[in-house]
Amino acid sequence: MRTELRTNSVNPLAAVRNLGILAHVDAGKTTVTERILFATGTIHRRGEVHDGTTVTDFDPQERDRGITIFAAAVSCAWDGHRVNLIDTPGHVDFADEVERSLRVLDGAIAVFDAVAGVEPQSESVWRQADRHGVPRIAFVNKLDRAGADLDRAVESIRTRLHPAPLVVQLPIGTEDGFTGVVDLVRMRALVWADDGGTATEGPVPRELREAADRRRHALEEAVAALHPGALDEFCAPPGRLSDATLAGALRDLTLSGEGVVVLCGSAYRNRGIEPLLDAAVAYLPAPSDVPAVRGTHQGTEQRRPADPEGPFAALAFKVTATATGRLTHVRVYSGTIEKGDTVWDPATRRTERVARILRVMADRHEPLDRAVAGDIVAVVGLRSARPGATLCAPDAPLLLEPPAAAEPVVSVAVEARRRTDTGRLAQALARLAEEDPSLAVRTDAETGQTVLSGMGELHLEVAVEKIRRDGGPEVTVGRPRVALRETVTRGVTGFVHRHVHQTGGAGQFAHVVLDVEALGHEGGYGAGFEFRSAVTGGRVPQEYVRAVEAGCRDALAEGPLGGHPVTGLRVTLTDGSTHVKDSSDTAFRTAGRLGLREALRACAMTLLEPVAEVTVTVPEDAVGGVLGDLAARRGRVTGSTARGGAAVLTATVPLAELFGYATRLRGRTQGRGTFTARPSGHAPAPPAR
Repeated sequence: MRTELRTNSVNPLAAVRNLGILAHVDAGKTTVTERILFATGTIHRRGEVHDGTTVTDFDPQERDRGITIFAAAVSCAWDGHRVNLIDTPGHVDFADEVERSLRVLDGAIAVFDAVAGVEPQSESVWRQADRHGVPRIAFVNKLDRAGADLDRAVESIRTRLHPAPLVVQLPIGTEDGFTGVVDLVRMRALVWADDGGTATEGPVPRELREAADRRRHALEEAVAALHPGALDEFCAPPGRLSDATLAGALRDLTLSGEGVVVLCGSAYRNRGIEPLLDAAVAYLPAPSDVPAVRGTHQGTEQRRPADPEGPFAALAFKVTATATGRLTHVRVYSGTIEKGDTVWDPATRRTERVARILRVMADRHEPLDRAVAGDIVAVVGLRSARPGATLCAPDAPLLLEPPAAAEPVVSVAVEARRRTDTGRLAQALARLAEEDPSLAVRTDAETGQTVLSGMGELHLEVAVEKIRRDGGPEVTVGRPRVALRETVTRGVTGFVHRHVHQTGGAGQFAHVVLDVEALGHEGGYGAGFEFRSAVTGGRVPQEYVRAVEAGCRDALAEGPLGGHPVTGLRVTLTDGSTHVKDSSDTAFRTAGRLGLREALRACAMTLLEPVAEVTVTVPEDAVGGVLGDLAARRGRVTGSTARGGAAVLTATVPLAELFGYATRLRGRTQGRGTFTARPSGHAPAPPAR
């Protein structure tokens, strides 16, 4: 069971695949990963998510909750290739784990539920992969479920994700009768026994030959429409593509992102995993197939190709504290690193010594003597490297772009139950923020409270529980608070501000005239900040214009309504004047800051609160109660569809109203209702009572 496409054995990097498993929560990512490890002989007993026995969900909280919380790396071998896999979380609260993982991956397997198709978080992680330019193949899982429909799932990929889905398999049987697939590339049948062992290969069943021929021809047409080389062969007699041409074109389209190869199966029943591995090896890129990594040194861009003989360069993407020490997970982009080597962190301008190098297998580790370009490994001995840090050779410095950290949207006040544990709590929180950059810890200047901020209620629950389980102090948690914003609804024009400050020596003088307007879009409120200059005649020199912009950005930190950050506005500098002696960058920066603060007080302002797009799946007999509860939470229902005896409701709900919603939903639906939520911007907050 191998595709004909083979990698070049002369280049060792061609035999490496660095892949992620991406999907919506409960689509079966962890089960797919577990079956891959079993199929490759890495493990000899299949674990189950519901039993808490899978390799990658090794954290006690993951086993208790039955979901993936932390991205876990594993490594296995298939068909002469080293496959490094990262099983990523599917819950929206842990999207930052996905972001950091995608930053260092070369390819990905996107898993979809054959009943639900593309779900909200499936779409989110797909867009994340788009931003990073990560090629993907798709695996439609759970074909053995009642209501499973491959064609419907593929259509949802086409309409919601917008790539060209290239379906290379035809299911044999439906729902409980699903037993195998027809490989449309090589026109052969793969059938699995009930015990989920190795597939039996044979000819296409007679009753499926017509359907298989029709789908093969449709696949060839779709590939020829996108691939010039395949089109030439398709247009020549006999008007068909050879297996080798089809496989090569599928790889090219996958690498370019113009198409996505779609396979199907049932991971739980261990059906479809071997062809999935074959496709991952055949179509997804090796480290040598991706562009050279880009970095900067002293303001100059440099590129480092994946060359084991080149200067060492790596990116740290995850830091974990274990009983045996601090593990820093790194992707090696260039060069080679060995035990005892010294590396340079250009951001902190510190050298670090690599004590050990480990091949990661979730919570187990295999010692290595060295790691080369293309490897994903963990190193021990780095004391100050944080997620996103660059590690490079001291004599060839390079700074790589770190993964973008998500902005926290929910906060809780935390304090130690015993006053004597305040110091221990501070240390535990600092450790959490070090391991997870999407967590932020600060002290509220007005209340003196310690505030922990994160990506959602579950994210914060997991963080607080981690403190307790790691032997930290007992913690009291206050009700979560969301991150409010302020925005302009009606601006001002021609707002004049003069900054004049006289001292014994040189004074400060700056005169600015500002227009402030809302940066909105049709039907909603905009985000961000724009600054423009319309000054003519050199009345405000360019260097002072930049200082005014910097001052305006300073003023955005605290708005006039409640000291919340200001967003969604455009400021235009229309006029101003200078003093021959007293004008300076400092004076104009101060004028920009104080001028915009006063201008905002003259504007009509409104508070914005974060809102989430919620998808609720409930039994049809519970729809009325759930709709009423959503309305009570200020939710705005945007859609309702029927799916397999259940109703799927979509709504926009203020994030502050979703705290405790999981418990309420379970109570209203006798435990049969589920929901997912993802941030979808901000909306006006109701006036304070």
